[in-house]
Amino acid sequence: MRKNTMYLLAIAILGLGLVWLMDATLSPYVKTLACFAGIFIVLAVSLNLTNGFAGLFSLGHPAFMAIGGYTSALLTFNLDLKPYFVPGLPDWLMTLQLPFLPALIIGGVAAAVTALIVGTPVLRLRGHYLAVATMGFLIIVQVVINNLEDYTRGPLGLNGLDELTNLWWVYFWVIVTFYVCWKVKYSSYGRIMQSMRENELAASCLGINIFGMRISALVIGAFFAGVAGGLWGHLVTALTPGSFSLGLAFSIVVMVVVGGSGSISGSVIGAIIFTCITEFLKPIEENHGLYGIGAIIMALVLILILVFRPQGIFGTREPRFLSPDR
Repeated sequence: MRKNTMYLLAIAILGLGLVWLMDATLSPYVKTLACFAGIFIVLAVSLNLTNGFAGLFSLGHPAFMAIGGYTSALLTFNLDLKPYFVPGLPDWLMTLQLPFLPALIIGGVAAAVTALIVGTPVLRLRGHYLAVATMGFLIIVQVVINNLEDYTRGPLGLNGLDELTNLWWVYFWVIVTFYVCWKVKYSSYGRIMQSMRENELAASCLGINIFGMRISALVIGAFFAGVAGGLWGHLVTALTPGSFSLGLAFSIVVMVVVGGSGSISGSVIGAIIFTCITEFLKPIEENHGLYGIGAIIMALVLILILVFRPQGIFGTREPRFLSPDR
């Protein structure tokens, strides 16, 4: 395990050099694209912890993104603009402005606490019933955001955010997410989680607290989804309810399935592939009026993966130099 940790540290240091090179040489457009890829990596890896390790089928990741995004946005919003954009805020929040890192962490915690509250009743469901329940939770969050105009400006969205997200912040959270999920996967806690995924009845007979493991997986995944929402909002400098839709939930699931449910490295590759394909298809949609062709192609990719390689690119495995089990 120590040797694998050294490999991870070496990769992280090489990544720092790559980020420095990208930040110094790339155009703003390409750097923004790289930031989106990094945010999708955080989302895919954290969803893999919930869906891949624990065997849950959650579609609620965009809801946790929205909670974390709006929370961090309100905590970092420019004090001079707050009275004009969100005049209905309480006095203590109207005069509060935090640095970016604490705001992201608080946004992640808000998403995690919400996951704990919602997960208590919802995680007693199984399979497609759980998927429908989390989809309903996503719709509820969108409706609440639309109607909570004093805090979110409703359908108009919360714009005017400072552009705080950059390659360094995204890379930092990619490394944190990857390392935490890697440690979970190869710990006794993660092995218990994976045994529960394979056979809940057998795991329960061995004395494993199934419900506790399920809800902890949802809470950890929700925390990183909330952080990703904050990074997203401060990259595009605006948040709207429509940004966190069922379509986004489907896209994140595609990344996980393509890379391999249960493989952290697979989620990274799946997120990069999705970002590149989506960006490549945008000019085709705009120039030829083929709007929605990107979603159709991603759906076809998902179908082909499920038919010909249902385990995904990596399956549940990691590269040999990252796997203590080799």
